[in-house]
Amino acid sequence: MGFSEALLGKKNVDGHPFIEAIDPPASLPGGEVRIIGKALKPPKLARPEVSFGGKTGNIVVSSEEFVIARVPDAARSGLVTIQANGHVSNGREMKIAQSIAENLHPVGNPALDLEGNIYVTFSGPRGQKVPVSIYKIDTNYNVRPFLSDLMNATGLAFDAQGQMYVSSRYDGTVYRVAPNGTMSTYAEGMGIATGIAFDREQNLYVGDRTGTIWRIARDQQIFVFATLEPSVAAYHLAFSPNGTLYVTGPTTSSYDAVYSVDPHGSVTTFYRGLGRPQGLAFDTAGNLYVAASLGGKRGIVRITPDKKPSLVVAGHDLVGLAFTRTGGVILATTKPTSGGPDGAVFNLIWGIQGLPLI
Repeated sequence: MGFSEALLGKKNVDGHPFIEAIDPPASLPGGEVRIIGKALKPPKLARPEVSFGGKTGNIVVSSEEFVIARVPDAARSGLVTIQANGHVSNGREMKIAQSIAENLHPVGNPALDLEGNIYVTFSGPRGQKVPVSIYKIDTNYNVRPFLSDLMNATGLAFDAQGQMYVSSRYDGTVYRVAPNGTMSTYAEGMGIATGIAFDREQNLYVGDRTGTIWRIARDQQIFVFATLEPSVAAYHLAFSPNGTLYVTGPTTSSYDAVYSVDPHGSVTTFYRGLGRPQGLAFDTAGNLYVAASLGGKRGIVRITPDKKPSLVVAGHDLVGLAFTRTGGVILATTKPTSGGPDGAVFNLIWGIQGLPLI
């Protein structure tokens, strides 16, 4: 029995449109989703109308059994319906992320402190100083400058005590930042320092995109932990629930890998087949979420512990994500324009419990 008949139990013979599923079931505004069902296309080459919570979406492709539609900018989470053949379909629930900050330039995962405040970089082109390096978004989504005078802020992480650390890909340095924004040097000499992450013992790992993962012990001694293929953009790091380090680093290939690195620094390929994989995070069940393309479709890809991938959030220009403590996820995008960097941060109320980082 095919997928459609298995869900419906029988074929739709009355011509009324019926939505069986939406793939993926979550999206950013502007993302493209596939709506699967029956009788979705009106006769005589007419196009159906798709509503996302009362807002009309643009049709990209339409047929009897599926419609590909673009989520409109003003849409919010709610029911998706299709109008065709003079009838309105049943509704299917869809989650849509909401913008909480704009005009930023994140290049990886945002970070959250113990109070739920969100921190996002305005990284800027390499070698260019920007007025504000890191912005703070409080729990009411008020956006304020947090840190200045740091060139090319890249990776963000908090230690177990709630202290912020940030890497600079300009000078290869990791800085420690106090809650009042006071900055001090934590470690130097790490090439093009990009993604950072803490392990359970509070060692800090730093990705030098030229090919090295550094480990900085709590006494600030620096060791070479692992070596990888150089990245054209950055290394992004995250630890799984069992303490294994996972790394992405996009190359010139369109068939990139996620690597796992054991506690001894041995590197293996966990999954290969993503386009430009960037920021990554884990949920408490051990599923890995990566900002990447899968089969040419951009968004957030979930890879299960047994290495089965699926696109779970649609959206262009995604570079990172961070789970909240309340079942949501903060999504960071970047959209280069002729006038300079322009990015945004979104909140998706998702109902997935992320792995706590602090």
